[in-house]
Amino acid sequence: MTRAAERAEAARFLQDFVNAGAQPVETAILQPAETLLDLYGEDIRARAFTTTGPEGEAMLRPDFTVPVVQMHMAEGGDPARYCYSGEVFRRQPADAERAAEYVQVGFELFGADPAGADAECFALFHRLLAPLNLRVHTGDIGILTAAVRGLNTTDARKTALLRHVWRPRRFRALLDRFAGRGVASSSRKALLGTADPFADAGPEIGLRTRADVEARIETLRADADTPPISTGELELIDDLLAMREPSDAALAHLRDLSVDLPAIAPAVDGLARRLDALNASGIAPASLPFEASHGRATMEYYDGFVFSFCAPSRPDLPPVATGGRYDALTRVLGQGRATPAVGGVIRPALTLEVAQC
Repeated sequence: MTRAAERAEAARFLQDFVNAGAQPVETAILQPAETLLDLYGEDIRARAFTTTGPEGEAMLRPDFTVPVVQMHMAEGGDPARYCYSGEVFRRQPADAERAAEYVQVGFELFGADPAGADAECFALFHRLLAPLNLRVHTGDIGILTAAVRGLNTTDARKTALLRHVWRPRRFRALLDRFAGRGVASSSRKALLGTADPFADAGPEIGLRTRADVEARIETLRADADTPPISTGELELIDDLLAMREPSDAALAHLRDLSVDLPAIAPAVDGLARRLDALNASGIAPASLPFEASHGRATMEYYDGFVFSFCAPSRPDLPPVATGGRYDALTRVLGQGRATPAVGGVIRPALTLEVAQC
């Protein structure tokens, strides 16, 4: 596959997005790093190409969504539809054999009713990618985060769990620890049970001050005195994390869970409205897979509906297309002003590769 073929494929998708009512926009390849890297999360932070620009630390554009959100929140009016095409840059694992520079083409929708906008965005990608016979995955990060916020435990524990929603292994370890299932190290137990943890500790080294260490020890002591998350709540979270069903069955299952976990009820109602809108657009909920954990390995700014399209014949490839809802990101970049927002991206190099299979 040549770069010219990749660009032609991108231009084809870009025109499809224009035909769907989107305005083409461009963003700078060199982006300010200080604020944006925090928004992308640890995965992109580790894979970003950073340098020093005229106004401080900068990075080669790893994604279009964040700069497009910045542009819209500074200049745009609702509702708005944007599309774009261009190179993004991300470091790849040494054994991945994937390009660190590739073309991304995307579509973003701001300021519309969330259920209808989710359905419009997904249906557009579904239609454009249908000839490739890709496997569809959908989920809803908002249901999982609502479940965590509804737990009967301290705000500190809920904050820790929410911070690690996108790191499933760490999230699992924390959840087990907060439920009393984790195994505390003997050194931690000894430290927390010592009246003066600095006695016989030797010289103080490292960047943390004594006050920092003392504050951390008090936090650990307070957590150790906190009652564990109940077995019943843990079972509800486990049930949610394991959910993989057609969307109509998942909705019924989630309705049952919300009886004992009422915090998820508003997010489940949002799922129901989205499925109604998708059904009206010709995508039957019974044909649409739903995984409650889906999206936990993608961008950390997604906070609601998430989707991806993967090639079942090429499990070695990353997703051909991904997308989702990111309302909270608009609040951060809008300096207090927020608007509903959803979008997605396609990698044209991968659509060409899959088409050759």
